[in-house]
Amino acid sequence: MSRSDKDLADDFASRISSARKQKNWNQAQLGKRMAETVNVIKSAESGKRPTDSVIKKFERILGITLMVEHKSVDTRVINSGSFRGITLGDYLNKER
Repeated sequence: MSRSDKDLADDFASRISSARKQKNWNQAQLGKRMAETVNVIKSAESGKRPTDSVIKKFERILGITLMVEHKSVDTRVINSGSFRGITLGDYLNKER
């Protein structure tokens, strides 16, 4: 399975924060180990999606998984014929 077949976990921010705290590191220590700024760590822990390269660093340095398999979303399109809905013109013609 390639990386493109995966999505960032919905709870990525809490995974990062929890793993950092388990190692007893503050945000600055993690940033230093990752060669990233504290702002990058703070942003990720607050829920802003990091870049793919930063995601890889989090996974490697913290020993966690942030990329998960795509969720299967069952979507179906029901063809209801040629019905196009009502337009403003249709409504005005009906009112006349």
